[in-house]
Amino acid sequence: MVIKMLSGKNKQPYVILNSAMTLDGKIATKTGSSEISGKEDILRVHELRKDVDAIMVGINTVITDDPKLTVHKIPAKKQDNPLRVVVDSKARTPISSRILNSDAPTIIAVTEIASSARIKELNEIAEVLICGKNSVDLDDLMIKLGSRGVETLMLEGGSTLNYSMLISGLVSEMRVCIAPMIAGGKEAKTLVDGIGVNYMKDSIKLKLKKSYKLGEDIVVEYNVLNK
Repeated sequence: MVIKMLSGKNKQPYVILNSAMTLDGKIATKTGSSEISGKEDILRVHELRKDVDAIMVGINTVITDDPKLTVHKIPAKKQDNPLRVVVDSKARTPISSRILNSDAPTIIAVTEIASSARIKELNEIAEVLICGKNSVDLDDLMIKLGSRGVETLMLEGGSTLNYSMLISGLVSEMRVCIAPMIAGGKEAKTLVDGIGVNYMKDSIKLKLKKSYKLGEDIVVEYNVLNK
């Protein structure tokens, strides 16, 4: 069970970064293949989706995977589906995306460089928030989500969004499923990408909460210390 709480005076959501990766840290191959989790972990993920207020992904995940981001692998009602949030600087979310269906409300975070015509089009089926000039201001987005009553948010981001959220100090907890497989590939996506730090002393520090075996996988849970 997720403990719902608000972090900071601006009532930003408590963010849980959840992901699955291979033993060598890959979350997808260079072709985008990301079938990593075992069936037991997939059920764990849907239990977490059911328990949080919102779930967030980046635009590349929407375009590549076309996810629904709903609770559908376990018994659930429509009201169990979390609010869906897309970080989409240029408002590129396709109108046909499953994330825009009627299963749950959706917020699309864009910037001032997004086309006004695209914003108007998306606004007809989702709520569009302008957060930042050229790239989505994640701090601003978290504050706006908090003001809408989002207390807990599950981050199912790709490597770039994961890095941006972590380096901005917006992630409180990490839950990672490690699958017994090696993918390799210098072009394959890792759990966290971005610019990275120059020295290990500047790395984002974690504290292990617990670890456990789940089917053939291992799940590790950490608190993020240097928020």
